[in-house]
Amino acid sequence: MIIKNIIFDFGGVLMDWNPRYLYQNVFNTEAEMDYFLDNIATLKWNAEQDRGRSFKEATETLQNQYPDFSKEIALYYSQWPVMLKGAIEKNVKVLRSLHRHYRLYGLTNWSAESFPYAYKNYNFFSLFDGIVVSGEEKLVKPDERIYQLLLTRYNLNASECLFIDDNYENIRAAQALDFNTIHLTPETDLQAEILKFNL
Repeated sequence: MIIKNIIFDFGGVLMDWNPRYLYQNVFNTEAEMDYFLDNIATLKWNAEQDRGRSFKEATETLQNQYPDFSKEIALYYSQWPVMLKGAIEKNVKVLRSLHRHYRLYGLTNWSAESFPYAYKNYNFFSLFDGIVVSGEEKLVKPDERIYQLLLTRYNLNASECLFIDDNYENIRAAQALDFNTIHLTPETDLQAEILKFNL
C-alpha cells in the first residue's frame, strides 16, 4: 500500500465550526439555545444547505414554520462567520507538514455560499491541490457519488488515498470504496495516526 494523496474533511477536522458560538450570545439561557438548535435550526436543516439549497430559501422556509423565532433564524446565515471559531491549529500543523510530500485534497459538506468566506480568510486552504464542496455539487457525504466525483475529477485511485473525517458514516462510505481512513475524534492524535501509515 502506497499512500500518494491525503484527503481532508474540513469542519471538525481543520475548522472549529459550531452554531453555539453564535447563539450563546443570542439566548438568555443554555436551555433556550439548546431547544432552538435541537428542534428548529437543526443540523439536519443546515445539511440541506450543504446539499445546495440557498440560504434565502432555507431561512424563509424555517421562518414560515416558526414565525416566533423569525429573528433568531435570520441570524443563522447573516451572522454565520461567528459560528466559525477558527482553525484547529494542531491539525493544520499536520496538514502543512504533509504538504511537502503529498498531494492534498478537500472533500467537505459545506454550503457553496459560505465556503468562499472560509477559503478567503484561512490561508491553509491554498495548500490543497483540489477541493470538492458538496454545496457546489448538490451531493453530500456519505453519498458514494461525491467520493467517486473526487476520484474522477482529480484522477485518483482510492487505494492510494488516505481520507480523514470526523463523521463515522462518512468514514464507512469511504472504506467501502477502498479508501484508507482515519476517523478523527476529539481524543485522536492526528499526527500519531498518520504515522501508522508510515507517512
